[in-house]
Amino acid sequence: MKRTIFNQLIAWQQSVTRKPLILLGARQVGKTFILKHFGATAYLNSIYINFEDNPSYRRLFEASLEPEAILRALSLELNIAISPKDTLIIFDEIQECPNALNSLKYFCEQANQYHIAAAGSLLGVKLKNTKGFPVGKVDFLDLYPMSFSEFLIALDQTRLVDFLHEIQTLDPIPSNLHDKFIEYFKTYLFIGGMPEAVAQFVQTGDIQTCRKIHQDIIRAYQLDFAKHAPADIVMKINQVWDSIPSQLAKENKKFIYSVLRTGARARDFETAIQWLLEAGLIAKVYNIETPKMPLEAYKNFEIFKIYLVDVGLLGAKTLLPANVIVHGNEVFEEFKGSYVENYVATTLARLQYSLFYWTSAGTAEVDFILQNDGDIYPLEIKSGLSTKKKSLLVYADKYRPKLVVRSSPMNLKQDGAMLNIPLYLLDELPHLLARSLNKLRQ
Repeated sequence: MKRTIFNQLIAWQQSVTRKPLILLGARQVGKTFILKHFGATAYLNSIYINFEDNPSYRRLFEASLEPEAILRALSLELNIAISPKDTLIIFDEIQECPNALNSLKYFCEQANQYHIAAAGSLLGVKLKNTKGFPVGKVDFLDLYPMSFSEFLIALDQTRLVDFLHEIQTLDPIPSNLHDKFIEYFKTYLFIGGMPEAVAQFVQTGDIQTCRKIHQDIIRAYQLDFAKHAPADIVMKINQVWDSIPSQLAKENKKFIYSVLRTGARARDFETAIQWLLEAGLIAKVYNIETPKMPLEAYKNFEIFKIYLVDVGLLGAKTLLPANVIVHGNEVFEEFKGSYVENYVATTLARLQYSLFYWTSAGTAEVDFILQNDGDIYPLEIKSGLSTKKKSLLVYADKYRPKLVVRSSPMNLKQDGAMLNIPLYLLDELPHLLARSLNKLRQ
């Protein structure tokens, strides 16, 4: 399946400042697939080393971390010539071989003409505790579950994706196309973006089988907790993980520790939450009361919301019935709109936005606050067709932003400084913001 990160991999390959690459992302988001595909299509040859499936490869890094010695050992072991520019060397499950991880420093310093890409399960957690990690000697890329645009491409709807990419004005999308996008988007909210679930849906069209895949992935994650997390926090990780649906079922969705157990406090669970965050399994949206630059300086570490890495997994955890897809806009309204907000949170993270939301003394709340090209914009999410915008108006009256943004199932439209972006069009958010501001300047 085509992934948009492929273009970033090509840019890495061609960069004059290229360093060894570490591809980060939650388990089962497609890291191994994309690296193998990259090696097969962008290089004459590729070498794939999996340190978990074949532990004997670890011995190749025991005698020396010098690139010349490692390359010689790899060449002899695999009976293949390794060319600096024409061969991609893939180190998968690299967390199982700390010496291989540490060797990336020496490849950067002494043999950067070789192209090395590494990936692994729970690397965000493992890197934190790896001695000798090559700080400043590697490049990073993040891989997320498939976006809505990637979902459409997998369904062979590339013309629809091209249409979204090529939008030049902020005029409403033709109603027949808008309705088609909404129907696909409702399906995406159920299927989500985990590649195995998407592939199953493409092959069979059976959404119930996709739900079984979601459940298998969730069970695999929980096995990871027991296998990889410190023993003293495994139970707490499971408590946090299991509580997320009930946390999001609340009206304001703020994470409340007492939902985990009576009398629970932040210090009891903050390590467990951090573990899930570093594993790439959750997105954390911090509260701010003062939307000033930079937003990071004004976030409240004690008040936040937590969303899952994938909206399809959230549906599996909440047992969202498949028939909501065919009942009008019911899927948008279910679970207090949390499926839509979860989708937005993961989309913004994929677009490299830091995640914040705004509240004002309990009288108003804006779902997301965006820092974009030196400006700050409020983004309100509407899961239904309501045009009410009380919180946006409160924010706009208090802070006078250049633009206020709403995302909903409604069509694309700009009304003065109010921009409505259809939920299915959020992949194009940075471009739409730029076009909207240009329109206001005219």
